[in-house]
Amino acid sequence: MSRIGNSPITITEGVTATLEGNVVSVKGKLGELSQEIDTAVTVKIDGDTITLSRESDNKDHRSLHGLYRTLIANMIEGVTNGFSKKLEFRGVGYRAAVAGNALDISTGYSHNIVFEIPSELKVTAETVKGKAPVVTVSGVDKQLVGAYAARVRAERKPEPYKGKGIRYVDEYVRKKAGKTAAS
Repeated sequence: MSRIGNSPITITEGVTATLEGNVVSVKGKLGELSQEIDTAVTVKIDGDTITLSRESDNKDHRSLHGLYRTLIANMIEGVTNGFSKKLEFRGVGYRAAVAGNALDISTGYSHNIVFEIPSELKVTAETVKGKAPVVTVSGVDKQLVGAYAARVRAERKPEPYKGKGIRYVDEYVRKKAGKTAAS
């Protein structure tokens, strides 16, 4: 059984955490985040540590205990350092460009695909001659950064035969052997 929920969260320097009712708010140099906490989990802020406790050992309460502990820790990490994901566009003619608050990608379809960029995120597109274009998604909310990067990647997932598609920079795509000609 996991003991994640029982470990205390340390509030880093320059970050303030407040509890109002069942809403935890965290404010740091990069921004402010808040999370509503279920009533089955009790949050206690003492100086520079946050501890969470649950009302019973019910399976649902145990899972919520670990969930909210991780969400609050991610909020503190986000307002301190932020989160980022890098996507690599591999394929002939695959391009990406940021224009205003929109990400415009070209991945071999008959038309370009345009993604609106939420105001909480910062998206940059780098194109270096001879290398695959790289799109960097960064922000303070880990869930939002991951969801936006996954939505862009889902437009053209990497395929295992040629390796074309949109992938995370550190992602490994296992290559498969294609058909062989009959002899």
